[in-house]
Amino acid sequence: MSIDPATSPAAAPAPSHASRIHGCLLGGALGDSLGYAVEFETIESIRATYGPGGLRDFAALGDGSHFSDDTQMTLYTVDGLLEALEWANSGVAADTNACLWLAYLRWLGSQGVALPESAPFQPPRWIDGHDVLRARRAPGNACLSGLATGEMGTVQRPVNPDSKGCGTVMRSAPFGLIPHIDADAVYKLSADAASLTHGHPSARQSAAAFSLVIHAVAGGRSLAAAAGTALSRLQDGPLPKGEEADPALLERLATALRHAEAAAAGSADLLGAEDLVRELGEGWVAEEALAVGLYAVLATAPAAAAAPMPAAETTTPGPAGAQEHFRAAMAVAVNHSGDSDSTASIAGNILGAYYGEDCLPADWLAALEAPGVIRGMAERLAELTGA
Repeated sequence: MSIDPATSPAAAPAPSHASRIHGCLLGGALGDSLGYAVEFETIESIRATYGPGGLRDFAALGDGSHFSDDTQMTLYTVDGLLEALEWANSGVAADTNACLWLAYLRWLGSQGVALPESAPFQPPRWIDGHDVLRARRAPGNACLSGLATGEMGTVQRPVNPDSKGCGTVMRSAPFGLIPHIDADAVYKLSADAASLTHGHPSARQSAAAFSLVIHAVAGGRSLAAAAGTALSRLQDGPLPKGEEADPALLERLATALRHAEAAAAGSADLLGAEDLVRELGEGWVAEEALAVGLYAVLATAPAAAAAPMPAAETTTPGPAGAQEHFRAAMAVAVNHSGDSDSTASIAGNILGAYYGEDCLPADWLAALEAPGVIRGMAERLAELTGA
């Protein structure tokens, strides 16, 4: 059941870009943390532990939950972009993807993996001084193995050529937060960075589509318009020369948007956990994680957020309505058999970028691990992008 707009508070002004950056990174970390508590569990196990409605609140976790590699790698994506921006602001051209590769290599070293001999020396940066980012939180195999080759993977020369795990999608929100660049640049940045660890077309296309959604909502588009634009980009192009959209990705996204539209319109109930997995997948691979995250956001959206119009026209609900939406979307994104932390982190990134910090429940933020590290990276990104 979607949120009833008739009971939602009055619309709120569009958030600042700095608020969208903080909301995106913190919202993703909240979804990641809630989902990480039940990652690898079946829906039957989740219900047995938390009741018929599943895990819906941090209060059910007692001492709280850790965030996972999803948030770690997202923050290292931010750091790679920061380094490229720092070089640019000093008047020196830099290879953005090389900066991202070096950032991911530093993350790899933090996971207790020996860096390849070919890896260049890198002086530590602010992000590297935090123990929470060195904790090993079920990192993806393809991310580890792709970086451990010591080769800087590219679209033309991919590492892990057959891998389409969700490790590309869950780290890619920051590409959509860079203002004053167009959708083509966002797509290329995200797809190129995905190729550093995963070679399958769906891995990079799913990551790029996710970044386009973030870019659109951060620029004032509605949730539905942003999702539709990303799907249209894959269907109609332009895509890189010689590349076609992965059929499995197109099918999953189209199915997610169809079911979400029906639920938001009130013509169908929310998909139950079993139906969600059957229709959209468990989220372990890239297109499934993106589809589940998008569905959770769109199916629970109030009418103002779901309408295909710019959010800049004060169409977003106020803080209470935004937080209600955030909680509802997390309940869908977390409670299924599958990769609950990745699907919920994707949903949290999108809602945070759309609403800004206003959508984040205060009691959830109080339970979040190491919020100062996340806010520190958000502040640096906001400062360097003039937000």
